[in-house]
Amino acid sequence: MKQQKGVGRMWNLYKMGGITPAIASMMGAQNAQQMAFIRSMNKELRKSSVLDQPLRELEMVVFDLETTGFYPYNGDEILSVGGIVVRGEEPIDEKRTFYSLVNPRRKVPKHITTLTGITNEMAENAPDLMQVLHDFLGFVEKRILIAHGSGHDKQFLNAALWRTSKVNLSHRVLDTMMVCKWLEPKRPGYGLDELLESCAIPVTERHHALHDAIMTAKLWQNYLRRILARNITTLSDLYAYLSKH
Repeated sequence: MKQQKGVGRMWNLYKMGGITPAIASMMGAQNAQQMAFIRSMNKELRKSSVLDQPLRELEMVVFDLETTGFYPYNGDEILSVGGIVVRGEEPIDEKRTFYSLVNPRRKVPKHITTLTGITNEMAENAPDLMQVLHDFLGFVEKRILIAHGSGHDKQFLNAALWRTSKVNLSHRVLDTMMVCKWLEPKRPGYGLDELLESCAIPVTERHHALHDAIMTAKLWQNYLRRILARNITTLSDLYAYLSKH
């Protein structure tokens, strides 16, 4: 009877566009529900637009990933995810955060353990990728994402979402590195450490996903003040300027 109920739940998810029958037959009910949630959120995001909302009022999630390397399509995996909600220039509330380790289902390279402090034992006891993606996207909801040097993070998220749920990332992503390149085009470099120092933002713990996200949030707010001072008030306006640089 329990097996029949489980199959019925997964069939309902399939009918709602959450999963395919072939995948449902190979998955447990929990994973099937997590996949359906991710796919449903992805679909809803494509219907919404925040381009014309004032930047001062937009809630965004600044996030960071730690990974086992640089190549998600060649065996590297997400090790941890950190994020924090920010709204305009309002003081950052460090209670509105997300942090989780991820079980990469592989050994953590020694140099990555040295860099991040994440050991094999910590990784082995962490939740699996599907669970963390489900929880992180539930935290993000429909908010804009912000990251520093976002290409790395987007590549890993896209690879993870495709592998687990056969969808790509639909959230809009702003890159503080690209914003700085527009604001300060003649800088010699745009690494996070040097930009934090330039803006007098204290460095807490580098290469920890949550700490890096919080520091990047402070960097974003510094840039936001300069963006608003240029009378750029909406996300659409900002994208228009960034597209020229």
